[in-house]
Amino acid sequence: MNREELKAVLVELLTGVAPDVDPAALLPGVDFRDQFDFDSMDTLNFAIAMHQSLGVNVPETDYAKLASLDKCVAYLELRQG
Repeated sequence: MNREELKAVLVELLTGVAPDVDPAALLPGVDFRDQFDFDSMDTLNFAIAMHQSLGVNVPETDYAKLASLDKCVAYLELRQG
């Protein structure tokens, strides 16, 4: 999966977890918490959605690496190897 495909999947998962997120207004380099009301429970649900959709297990210690769209993409690219 290339970078743009990853971003599209992540945005879809993100809006599934936080339906109030406007994908068109999402700033890839800005932390989710700074853009909209995204709390620790949303982060947990997002990590679970990533696992279910992409098969990537995200340990709780890595949740900070999922803080923004760009950080998520970078994390997944490293995990895909």
